[in-house]
Amino acid sequence: MQFLQVACFDEWRAAARTLLCNEVHPSEVHWTQDDKSPGLFDGFSQVEHAQKEDADQDTRTHTMRFNVPSAFLDLARTVACHRNPSRWQLLYQTLWRVVHGERHVLELDTDDDVHQLQRMKKAVTRDVHKMKAFVRFRKIEAGNLPEIYLAWHRPDHLIMRLAAPFFTRRFKGMSWTIFTPHESAHWDQKQLTYGPGIPASQAPPPDEQEELWKTYYASIFNPARIKLDTMKREMPVRHWRTLPEADLIEDLVRDAPARVKVMIDNHEGFSETGVHYLPEQRDLSSLRKAVGQCQACDLCHDATQAVFGVGPANASVVLVGEQPGDREDVTGTPFVGPAGQLLNAALFQAGIDRTSVYLTNVVKHFKHEQRGKRRLHKKPDSREIYACRPWLEAEISALKPKMVICLGVTAAQALMGRDFRLTQQRGVVHKTQWSTRTLATWHPAAILRMQNVQRKREMESQLIEDLRQGMETTR
Repeated sequence: MQFLQVACFDEWRAAARTLLCNEVHPSEVHWTQDDKSPGLFDGFSQVEHAQKEDADQDTRTHTMRFNVPSAFLDLARTVACHRNPSRWQLLYQTLWRVVHGERHVLELDTDDDVHQLQRMKKAVTRDVHKMKAFVRFRKIEAGNLPEIYLAWHRPDHLIMRLAAPFFTRRFKGMSWTIFTPHESAHWDQKQLTYGPGIPASQAPPPDEQEELWKTYYASIFNPARIKLDTMKREMPVRHWRTLPEADLIEDLVRDAPARVKVMIDNHEGFSETGVHYLPEQRDLSSLRKAVGQCQACDLCHDATQAVFGVGPANASVVLVGEQPGDREDVTGTPFVGPAGQLLNAALFQAGIDRTSVYLTNVVKHFKHEQRGKRRLHKKPDSREIYACRPWLEAEISALKPKMVICLGVTAAQALMGRDFRLTQQRGVVHKTQWSTRTLATWHPAAILRMQNVQRKREMESQLIEDLRQGMETTR
């Protein structure tokens, strides 16, 4: 058994090359973490000296012939920054498999080793994102010396060398130092260098600019859009002590209800919506007649007509898409173009009569851009979705369906919130204010756009299964 102690990716790679040249199986190696800061290491001196002296010219040639996919090297560089000490062993045994006949193992998401590595990569990548978002510089002035900006941050992983280059680009024209407990990075406007870290007790003190920043933060804080759980997930509480604005959060949240009431009373921050064009009678027939008069957003100016939903007034299932397409805009009927034809086929295979369900869209006008004689679909933005939302709400309220099926992410987020992720929650039945059973599936247009034939077939099968599940829950 060989015992190897490494501190960073470069050390691990050098040691792994030597082990591979000597055909050392992963089970014969025990990797440990060297806690010293990156940049202070001495190569791979832990590999037995005798092995290095015995490596002749043939072995060196063998080393040069290793052909490892670039995807693995990119993955390894990121995973090497994870704090889990098992990462070195996991990387080496995966590298062994790649070199010994399993070259495409990284494509197997269900493989245990690959799954663990991808989870580590995701954790490191997210930590880098958090560092970019939460580093707060403080201005330090020392007599006649040039001003410098200091920041202290506590990352979860050893990510300084992954994140620091971003700050050289973002703050190229100022000299700064970022400290973490593990390592520091210094930029003098010419060169990026690294050094030892410091504890939180030595973090830079507040400066006078922080009061200005807090004033700005308080002015842009929207009391009508508070989601505490989401905020704490995206801005973990452990980072609050280094964020000046965190001192304001408790007071801002406490005062939010009163501020929202003032905004509503004064009509502040609210754009015009379709609610101003809704008829007094909210039955489907009245809504259909009135929708053509809506001018809550600019889409009404370029579209041929508003496209309202179709289907029986007693439909137990409502299918909601994103917006009408080119054919729908011309005919005034939803889902009659290519996506509608695919939907018809899926409904038929799911054993559903199209005339028994109600079909509509979140946005009632066709958003597009002109390319010669062609009108190409353009995704509606949040302002347009918000403006048109009252029409969809009125439709669903009039129908009172047992099941609402959202076709695509736009419809899903319009009815189930901006945090909804179709790739993670597709086919999952939720209880919403619109129906006790609401689920989301692929939009037929997304399936048509899919280039990978196998993936396209898989998505189509999932659409059929989700439609079948939706219909069965209403029986």
